[in-house]
Amino acid sequence: MQRQITVTGGKGGTGKSFVATNLAVLLSDRYATVLADLDLEAPNDHVLLGVKKLENEEPIKAFLPFIDTKKCTKCGVCAKICDTGAILMPPNSFPVIFPRLCSGCKACYYACPYNAILKGYHVLGYSYVTKVTIHNHSFTLVTGILREGEEHVPPAVAATKNRAKNIDHELMIVDTGAGTGNQISIALQGSDQVIAVTEATPLGLHDLESILKVTSDMNLETIVVINRYGLGRTDKHIETMKKYNVRTYFTIPYHVDAVESYVKGKPIVIYKPDSIVSKSIYQIYEYIAKEVLEK
Repeated sequence: MQRQITVTGGKGGTGKSFVATNLAVLLSDRYATVLADLDLEAPNDHVLLGVKKLENEEPIKAFLPFIDTKKCTKCGVCAKICDTGAILMPPNSFPVIFPRLCSGCKACYYACPYNAILKGYHVLGYSYVTKVTIHNHSFTLVTGILREGEEHVPPAVAATKNRAKNIDHELMIVDTGAGTGNQISIALQGSDQVIAVTEATPLGLHDLESILKVTSDMNLETIVVINRYGLGRTDKHIETMKKYNVRTYFTIPYHVDAVESYVKGKPIVIYKPDSIVSKSIYQIYEYIAKEVLEK
């Protein structure tokens, strides 16, 4: 049975990738694991894992309409049905397509009464599948990278996630991007457990509430990890957890060992397994293994 653990958190820089990569290392000993880096605007799991080169590149394609001028009657149906304004209908002229505005929904293709819309595509970005082995811990890393200037993140996230799902695995760990938009909802879909990573700051608290509202609305079981614990107060964080019926939370202390592991490009559970930070991650690992995956 394939299971999905999703690491999210709303605010950027809270340590989502730090938690996701270290859990992937530990859980890969028990389960055939895929780690999907769905932060397509700023993927960094490969950096934290010390991966020098991403492999098996494939383009992420999205539908883009082209006009068959031999069939087009300039009726304007395509422009009227396009809700993103990607098709302009100049007077007495053929439709004009704006690729950067096109969401790839294909509404124009199906609505055209004269079959004058041709199927084309444009490249949103690229996905990669890389085998990772660190000190006898082996798993598959799937990475999505958006093209510079590309605005259509959700379909690219969906395509990267589908590529990860199609790899033979028992466990998929999803590392989401920042925020609470559509691309985050796509990443969260199908989760058996969500790990919301926050920090002891006012902005961390604000975004914790935002992401807990999303996971609550999606009816997803969620636990919280307070990273860099000890830098500030967390009483309001705990109140927010109670508000959204989050019964379990963990803390990762602020410590120089975590910074060093970032710099070295080595997961801290490998770099310094006896560190207080590693011990905190082991607690999360044991909870996920026993309370989620073994049930």
